[in-house]
Amino acid sequence: MPNSQSDALFILIKTLTKAEKRNFQLAFNKNNTKDDVLFIQLFNTLDKMKDYDEEQILKKVPDLKKQQLSNVKAHLYKHLLSSLRQLYKQKDPLIDLREQLDHARVLYNKGLYNQSLKVLAKAKTMALEQEEVMMSYEIVEFEKLIESRHITRSLENRAEALSSESRQIEHQLTHISRLSTLSLRMYGLYLKLGHARNERDADMVKSFFEGQLPQRDASQMSFYEKIYLYQASCWYYYILQDFVMYYRYTQKWVDLFKQYPRLQQTDMDLYIKAQHNLLTAHFYTSNFEKFKSALSDLETFIRANEEHFHENTRTSAFVYLYTAKINRYFLEGTFSQGLAMVPELESEISNHTLKIDQHRVLVFYYKIACLYFGSGDNSKAIFYLNKIINLKIGNLRADIQCFARILHLIAHYELENYSLVEYLIKSVYHFISKHKDLGLVMEAIMKFLRRYIYANPKELRSAFVDLKDRLEQISEDPYERRSFLYLDIISWLESKIENIPVQEVIHRKFINKERRI
Repeated sequence: MPNSQSDALFILIKTLTKAEKRNFQLAFNKNNTKDDVLFIQLFNTLDKMKDYDEEQILKKVPDLKKQQLSNVKAHLYKHLLSSLRQLYKQKDPLIDLREQLDHARVLYNKGLYNQSLKVLAKAKTMALEQEEVMMSYEIVEFEKLIESRHITRSLENRAEALSSESRQIEHQLTHISRLSTLSLRMYGLYLKLGHARNERDADMVKSFFEGQLPQRDASQMSFYEKIYLYQASCWYYYILQDFVMYYRYTQKWVDLFKQYPRLQQTDMDLYIKAQHNLLTAHFYTSNFEKFKSALSDLETFIRANEEHFHENTRTSAFVYLYTAKINRYFLEGTFSQGLAMVPELESEISNHTLKIDQHRVLVFYYKIACLYFGSGDNSKAIFYLNKIINLKIGNLRADIQCFARILHLIAHYELENYSLVEYLIKSVYHFISKHKDLGLVMEAIMKFLRRYIYANPKELRSAFVDLKDRLEQISEDPYERRSFLYLDIISWLESKIENIPVQEVIHRKFINKERRI
C-alpha cells in the first residue's frame, strides 16, 4: 500500500514550490558527481509520483539498489533542508542569526577569540532587536565561555557586565517558559473541553489558570512575556465565554505588535494569529463595524506581505482569512451569498492538506454545513455534517462533534426524513451522553424531535413557539449560552413560526441591530 502520508522525504518534496525545486536542482547541477545524479533522479521520480511507492522508485531509477534506498533518501532529505536553509536565510532573520552563531563557533575553534566575540556582539544586537531572548541567552553564555577560558583583553568590568546580563536574561527566560507553557496548556484545555459546560468546568479552569499564572508586573515584561500572557488570558476568557474580556486581551495582543512594528515582519504567523483572535472577539460580541475594520486590516497585511510568506504563514493566512469571511456571512445573515466561496474554500483545504490540522478541517466543515443550512439547502448541509461525523478524530473538539450531530438531526427533520430522525435520535443521544455534553438545549431539541416528528402543522406551530420560549429561558443560564454559539436555534424556530427562510430572520436581526442569543 502507498505510504505517502508517513514518508518524510516524499511529504517534504510535495510541499516544495517551483522556486524551491529550481534552487535545489541548480545547487546540484554545479557538481554533477555520480551521487548527485542519483539524488536528482530520485528527487525527480518522487516529485512526479502521486503516492509513495518503493517498487516504482526502484523501477524508474535502475541505478538505485534496494539496499541503498534508505541511505540515499536520508542524504537527499539532508541536502534538501540545506538548500532550503540557504534559500530562506535572507527571508528569515532567525536563520541568519543562527548562522552568525555558527560562524562565531568556527572562529572560536580556530583560536580567533576576538573575531568570534565581534560576531557574537553583532548577533546579540540582532537577537535583542527581534526580542529573541533564548538566542540572546545562548550568545551571552558563549561570550562568558570565551572570556572565562581565554585572555581576550576585553573592556574592564566585562565579567560583571556579562554576569548581570546573564542573570537578567535567565529571569526573563523563566517567565517566558512558564507563560508559554500556560498558554499552550490553556489551548489544549480548549481543544479538549470547548467552552465551559457548567460551574464545575469553570471552577476547574479558574483554579488551573490562577494557580499557574506567574506573579510579575506586566510593565516589566519583555515582548514575548506579554504575548504569552495575553494568549493565555485570551484562552482563559474564551473558555469561560467572557467575550468582553476576551476582546480586551486580543486587542492588547494586536496593539503590542503595533508598538513593535519590526516584529510584524519577523513573526508574521503570530501577528496574523493576533488579528484572527481580534476578529473572533468582534464576531462573538457582534460588533460588526469593528469586525469589518479588523478584516480589512488582515486582508491589507496579507496582500502587502504574502510574497514573503513561508508555507506555514501562507496556511495560517488562508485559515484565518476564510474563517473571518465565513463569519461575516453569519453576522449579516447572508448565507446564500457565502455559498459562492465554498468551491474555492474546498480547493484551498485540498491544497493545504499536508499542513492543515484536523481541528481546522473540522471547524471548516461545520461552518460550511451551517452556510448550507442557513441558505435552506439541507441536503448539502447533511453532506458536510457527514464528513464531520465520519472523521476519525477521537475526542478532538467533542463540542463541535456533538452539535454537528444535532444539526444533522434537524436537517433531516427539515427534509421530512422522519423515520431516519427517529432512528438517529438514539445514536445521537448515546454519542452526546458518552461525551457528557448533554446540556439543557440539546435535551430540549431532542425531546422536541422525538415528540413532534409526525405532528400535524397546526400542532407543530404551537410546539415551535413553546420550544422557543423554553430555549429563551434556558439561554439565561450563562453555561447554556455556549449552545447558541454553535447553532442559532432561536432564529431557526422563528423561521418555522413565521414560515420564512432562516437567513431572512437572521438578516432582519442584523439590519435592525437586534440582540442575538
